[in-house]
Amino acid sequence: MNQAASQEFSTYQKRILLLMAFIQFSIILDFMIISPIGDILMKTLSINTTQFGLVVSAYAFSAAIAGIIAAGFMDKFDRKKLFLWVFSGFIIGTLACALSHTYWQLVFARIITGVFAGVSSAALFTLVIDIFAPQQRGRAMGVVQMGFGVSQVVGIPLGLFIATHLGWEFSFIAIVILALGILLATGLMLQPVTAHLAQQHDKNPFAHFLKVLSHTDYRTGFAAVMFLTIGGFMLMPFTAPFLINNVQVTAEQLPLIYLSTGLLSLVVMPLMGKFSDRYDRFTLFTIGSLGAVLMVFIYTHLSVTPLWLVIVINILLFTCILCRMTPAMALNSMVAKPEDRGAYMAISSSLQQIAGGLGAFIAGMVIVQQDAHSPLQHFDWLGYIAMGIFILCVFLVSRVNKMLNERRIA
Repeated sequence: MNQAASQEFSTYQKRILLLMAFIQFSIILDFMIISPIGDILMKTLSINTTQFGLVVSAYAFSAAIAGIIAAGFMDKFDRKKLFLWVFSGFIIGTLACALSHTYWQLVFARIITGVFAGVSSAALFTLVIDIFAPQQRGRAMGVVQMGFGVSQVVGIPLGLFIATHLGWEFSFIAIVILALGILLATGLMLQPVTAHLAQQHDKNPFAHFLKVLSHTDYRTGFAAVMFLTIGGFMLMPFTAPFLINNVQVTAEQLPLIYLSTGLLSLVVMPLMGKFSDRYDRFTLFTIGSLGAVLMVFIYTHLSVTPLWLVIVINILLFTCILCRMTPAMALNSMVAKPEDRGAYMAISSSLQQIAGGLGAFIAGMVIVQQDAHSPLQHFDWLGYIAMGIFILCVFLVSRVNKMLNERRIA
């Protein structure tokens, strides 16, 4: 088979890729919906910024702990069966969020959701790596990450509309209904994925976990991926309260901001996937990171601003952030051996969640709001921290890129 032919997706791959995009959409939406309805939650449940930061970080920390516990078992089962089980738990956790009526009930429900969402995400990206060849993964990752764009275009505006008119609980009920349909489709469409089982040598899950954790090349990947999303996690939970209380955007205008950002994401993500399979992935990541540094500085220093300018700045910011993610994920997919992929992705996901949860918790401590309707203070401080983290990530991803190049030469 020639190189061009090997890069073409089969009919089965195309169908599964579309399904994976919907899976990612539901997982991303479940996490991101907290941000746009954050102002509603804070007012409805009478919680302050520190408590709201805990709601976000509880999800992230529980996802991290679950990923570490599950890492030793991720490569021991048929990938399909494993995914169906953990995604079912994700649905139950989301339903628990909808049924919460107090602050602590919501925190507990977010913990349950985070436990299964973290493992579901790791299982999903392991499936991507198993089903798609290295020269296809940039485009595959780009399409899967379109779930983010779809959540911005359809999910968040619709969820915000539902939360505004019916109550925030119904936003989670809508996600549950969608996820049930995805679960059924996955069971019918996805074929068993068991090739990795023949390469397993570690019978003990704990021994397998320790082997993956102690691998020198894997630790290089872990260091890079841990800080990949922390900057975004610090800013994201408070974007809606910041836009409403500082920039003077109305709650009715928020869906338009998310819609415009999502529409561009649907174009940017597949395009970046193609670029990642054609051009140097580290170069693309560096360009995206430098652009993100500039846009975070501008975004976090906004005051009262016209809606059209807010939309433009928001679009540019998230475009730069998305341009970082696809090449970085494509590089990360090359690090682990087939028999270690499940454990590697589970630990990677956990480290991302730990970093993200820590970022959300720190943000909740840094941000100060005198009352429910007053402007957020110190949002620019978060911007400076995020900018530093983006620059650090360039150095860490460069180590991964160097390691992969050395392995390729060897």
